[in-house]
Amino acid sequence: MAKKSKAAARMPSHEGIGEIPQGLKETSRQIWLAGLGAFSRTKAEGMKMFDTLVEQGQNLEARTRRAATETAAAAKGVATQKAKEVQAMAGGTWDKLEQVFEDRVARALAKLGVYTQEDVARLAERVDRLSDAVNALIKSRTGKAAPAPRAAAKPRKARKAPNAPRGRKA
Repeated sequence: MAKKSKAAARMPSHEGIGEIPQGLKETSRQIWLAGLGAFSRTKAEGMKMFDTLVEQGQNLEARTRRAATETAAAAKGVATQKAKEVQAMAGGTWDKLEQVFEDRVARALAKLGVYTQEDVARLAERVDRLSDAVNALIKSRTGKAAPAPRAAAKPRKARKAPNAPRGRKA
């Protein structure tokens, strides 16, 4: 018949299985039995192991949630504090901006010659003082008092608005 190829010649034949040493057969059998034992034990204790792993996972999840909640609360506190600081700074900036605006409007009105409430009140006081002085002068010359000024002639004092701009000096 035909010759066997070199690769086929190198492969062991099944005919020589009986020739494997007894120690190797026994070791192989022990490995096989250990695998079966591991399979059996895993099958028996698998549910216990699974339940233990689930419990450990729940504990880890609870700790993680607690840590996340604490971190979120701390971050919220810091964010709230920063928001208050920014709000206070913005309020101060708004007040400054309002004051700058009022000062500029007051300067523009002063340049145009528009009198402020404060200017009108000062002028009214000045007119009252001059009227009193004139009355005193008339009284000293004639000996009798001059007629009292009419009530309508005396202007009411205007209420001063908070942060009222300074007007022109009379």
